[in-house]
Amino acid sequence: MKNRMRIYSFFSILVLVLVSCTKDSGSDARLIKKLVEISSDGSSITTLFAYNGNEIVKADNELQHVEYTYTNGLITKISTKNKATQLTVVEEFLYDKDKLVSVKSSDNFMIKYTYNADETVSYQKTKLNDKKEEIKVYHGVLYFKDKNLIKDKRTLDDSPAGTVSTYNVSYEYDLQKNSFFNILGFDKLLDHNDLISVNNSYIGVVESNVMSADDQISSSANFYKSIFVYDEEGYPIEKVAEAAMPTNGKSGYLKTQYFYE
Repeated sequence: MKNRMRIYSFFSILVLVLVSCTKDSGSDARLIKKLVEISSDGSSITTLFAYNGNEIVKADNELQHVEYTYTNGLITKISTKNKATQLTVVEEFLYDKDKLVSVKSSDNFMIKYTYNADETVSYQKTKLNDKKEEIKVYHGVLYFKDKNLIKDKRTLDDSPAGTVSTYNVSYEYDLQKNSFFNILGFDKLLDHNDLISVNNSYIGVVESNVMSADDQISSSANFYKSIFVYDEEGYPIEKVAEAAMPTNGKSGYLKTQYFYE
């Protein structure tokens, strides 16, 4: 289904907005220095990260180079250069105090967020067409529990006329430490899915439903489970997936190794 949001994972190279690895003075927080992702065919990709204290500065591998900009402790810009095409996509993040209210991308899309009284967050993604007209792509609601994103319920607004399409993702978590959560300001990036959570997601369920104009319903559900190995401090050093949850329509990685400074 088109226009699916990037969903999972530690494994998405496209998500390269990843993780810090030097320890703060006075803090025992662990942050990742190197990430090795291995696909089902045995090929691998290695991403290296650089930091300024607990602020991520850049992430680099053979596919792309990502740079991060901070303002007052919040990530306000992410620039991603595709090494094959030499094209750079810039995402700008706008906040109200410490809450993310919008993401604007140079490739003509925007996501706006609204914070609800029940602690859920509603969002709407739009894009500009060739005539510079704003077109709705999808809208949805994010649900949280104990600083973990547990559900993303979405309705696709660009479905064919007369059809209603929904796309839901739910996560289950362990009680161990997610290194991504230790990056300054990273937990505010609501477009980064389970990576913003305090713990590690070991189960993901993706459900899609389409109701046609004649009330015919087409549904699918996929279950993704992973097994973690942790170090003595409770941080992941390896993750093995029984099946790789796709990201942006592409298959994810079956095995991920985490290296700390």
